[in-house]
Amino acid sequence: MKKIVLVAAFMLAGHFGFAQDAAYKADAEKYLEVSGQMKTFDYLTEEIMQNIPEGKRAEFKKEFEVSLKDFKTKMAEIYMQEFTHGEIKELIKLYETPIGKKLYEKNKVLYDKGQIVGTEWGMGLQGMMMKYMEM
Repeated sequence: MKKIVLVAAFMLAGHFGFAQDAAYKADAEKYLEVSGQMKTFDYLTEEIMQNIPEGKRAEFKKEFEVSLKDFKTKMAEIYMQEFTHGEIKELIKLYETPIGKKLYEKNKVLYDKGQIVGTEWGMGLQGMMMKYMEM
């Protein structure tokens, strides 16, 4: 009888732990959405799609979506390593505030402007590196 109770207790503990982990992971993935981090990949997808022949875009997009889902899962796991479940919930709350919503709404503008600044900086850096690499 003791063994049955012990096995049942372990099974319940495992089930409870799994449910907590599932909620934690769901919140980590929710954070990636509400923060706009995953939205950035929509912009990137638009840019990538321009390089794919039109006849192959639908097929590419399906495959890309699968890889993006895997990426999101891995990113959620990274956040779970760096932040407690409570901290992730707090981050989600931040993005539900007016300033958090504004930050989300400005994501595309910030991405576009960041692309320009990054490109300009990279070109300048390349010139600087060439200067020091010359013999």
